[in-house]
Amino acid sequence: MIGKGHSIARTGASIDYGWNQVKDAEVVLKEYLAGDTPQEITEEFKIIQSQNERCTNNTLSFILSPTIEDGKDLSVKDLEEISKKFLKEMNLQNNQSIGFVHRDKEHTHVHIYTNRIGFDGKAYNDSFIGKRSQLAADNVAKELGLTRVREVQQDKLQELNPQRLAIKQIHDRVLESKPKSLDEYINKMKEHQVKVIPCINKSNQLQGFRFEYKGMNLKGSDVHRSMTGGKLIGEITRNSAYTRMKEVPNSLKLMDKTVQVSANMATSIAKSLVKQVIKRSLDTGIGF
Repeated sequence: MIGKGHSIARTGASIDYGWNQVKDAEVVLKEYLAGDTPQEITEEFKIIQSQNERCTNNTLSFILSPTIEDGKDLSVKDLEEISKKFLKEMNLQNNQSIGFVHRDKEHTHVHIYTNRIGFDGKAYNDSFIGKRSQLAADNVAKELGLTRVREVQQDKLQELNPQRLAIKQIHDRVLESKPKSLDEYINKMKEHQVKVIPCINKSNQLQGFRFEYKGMNLKGSDVHRSMTGGKLIGEITRNSAYTRMKEVPNSLKLMDKTVQVSANMATSIAKSLVKQVIKRSLDTGIGF
């Protein structure tokens, strides 16, 4: 089961969408609410939200998506239980909430709208709400015996084993040629029909790499654990004569641009360099 979540400002329009009869919507959850229409529910939300006018994104929107196979067998009562357990995992069981199931497509899914403002007038902390929603949904799936995201991902990776192996073999051959820059590595991978896609966030920080090959697009760690961004850059920086943690670069040249190295990636690069130094020392007998 997949869980998604974010804060929104368009309470009325969102609840109206959730209650869309064209999508065969059916109410599966109603907490601390009495209204029977989207307009009535919205007004009840607004009464509580008026206690905290500083909060503009004052409604929380969640989507819970069981797998197609699980969704076929879930009744309204089952979906109510899933929704309540999810809200409890998110520590929102005491806030106003309304939930709808949509069965207009093959993939059954539940829309939950929760008042971000509690009865005490305080706004719920929505930091990392997307990630927390994923974790909460996974915990509920585990508790109720539903298919978890990681199980689906593992099945997909098993199906892609030939492509993963091919990418890893090409990666190993390219590293054997000792590329001294990311651009050189990317270009050599391209010569073997593997497109390396840098993942750069809005802060211009390099987060990692994805690998595209024969229609497949996988992140480095899904190809092989040695192909995370930090480990890959560690290999290349070794070819550039970096050997100590203090020499880990905080920025890199990449496709004619300078990108920053995130703190997590810098730590990963440093660990990779340390392992390489230890290995070289063991191989030569220096210091041991």
